[in-house]
Parts: sequence; structure tokens; C-alpha cells
Amino acid sequence: MELFAFDLSHLSLINHLAGHSIKKVHHKGSAFVLMQNIEAFQNAIQKYGVPKEDVFQTVDLWEKRNIGQVTQTIFALGRTAQTHPEFKGPILGPKLSDKNIREFTEAQLKAGETTLGLQAGYTKGASQSGMSFGKGRKITD
Repeated sequence: MELFAFDLSHLSLINHLAGHSIKKVHHKGSAFVLMQNIEAFQNAIQKYGVPKEDVFQTVDLWEKRNIGQVTQTIFALGRTAQTHPEFKGPILGPKLSDKNIREFTEAQLKAGETTLGLQAGYTKGASQSGMSFGKGRKITD
């Protein structure tokens, strides 16, 4: 991850995907100035379509605090890239799910109110009474 943090590859990645969305790149300077590169990357991928919830915090990468979240962001960027028709590159991670909007009639909603789901503990009368699994444990002195 050291390489990813300091060689500006994250900036060239999003510039390649989103058509030079980051105009100003800081190649040297104080830590604050260099962290602005990471912030520019975060803003660019959000404009590209990566949900804000999937974007790591700047200190996660800069101080290597939460590399798992940085990896999550890279996978989120891969999922988002697949939704852009102009993207013809390799696939990273699963495809972003499509919306599956369901519309129920009033009668269907009413019928659902009277049904007990199996998650509520209802087993339709089935029980384990009378069942034995293996030999009983005998405790003797």
C-alpha cells in the first residue's frame, strides 16, 4: 500500500476513467499539500458515481490506519466503472446490483399482514419432541 499512497497512481486511475477530472496534482510539498491529492481523488470518484459511504477517509490511506476501507473503495470504484458504458477495461469485483422495484396491490399488502413468517418462530406445528440424537449421557461414580 506504500506505493499506492505516494506514487500518485490513484490520481492517474481516476483521470483515466473520468477524463482528466483532477486538474491540479501536487508532486511535492508538506504533508497537508500532498494529502490534498487524496482528497481530490475522493471528490473525483464521488463525482464518477462511487457512493460516499464506500469512500475511505483521507487518514485511512495517508496514515495507513484502515487499509481495508481503502481496498473497499477500490472495489467500489471497480463496480461503478462497470456501470459506465464507455468503460471497456477489466472487471474488478462484482457487478453493481440493479434496482428491483416491486409494486404490490392493496390486497397483497393486506394478505401479508396475516401471514406469520418462519422468522417469527412459527414452525407449522413441527417440533423435536420424541427425537433423540445419539446415546444419552450416563453420569456414574
